[in-house]
Amino acid sequence: MKRAVADFLRAAGLNPRDPNLRETPARVTEAWADEFLEGYAQTAAHALADRFPVSKKSERELVVVTNLHFRSMCPHHLMPYSGVAHLAYVPGREVVGFGRLSALIDVFAHRLVLQEELARQIAVALQEELGSQGAACLIRAEQTCFRLRGEEQHKAVTFSEAYEGVLKEKALRAELWARVQASPLPK
Repeated sequence: MKRAVADFLRAAGLNPRDPNLRETPARVTEAWADEFLEGYAQTAAHALADRFPVSKKSERELVVVTNLHFRSMCPHHLMPYSGVAHLAYVPGREVVGFGRLSALIDVFAHRLVLQEELARQIAVALQEELGSQGAACLIRAEQTCFRLRGEEQHKAVTFSEAYEGVLKEKALRAELWARVQASPLPK
């Protein structure tokens, strides 16, 4: 990867020996390997491993956590996007700590993934791993590739949502959206 970054700089007509670029291949390699692509080495099962039993199986009770910050990389342009995710699930026999939900997001967000697929992968994993009757992931993000190139929509915000199981029902979706809208976005 380090050699490829140096080759990229040369192909762009830049001198990799320039004092400002000398360590760039190493820094870029470290950032991509340790931060942007580390999700490939992780699994949803591991992220949600610390589970707690619930005393009574919930038929329609929701667990909702909003405004979980994330960052990811668009596979089309290798440019970042970031935003907040809102997760919800109907507990089965187990629940997880709220921090584990953030870890689940990172498993998939720290890969090259479209925002739409990110929402779907998180919702599916949440339902499958916890044996939940339903799960949802709603994402609000700012896409760098859309804001800085092409149409240059500087203020554009994108939304993606994915629903599994009973959360596909309109009544529970409405309840979820009401909770998300009642939660102010962080500044």
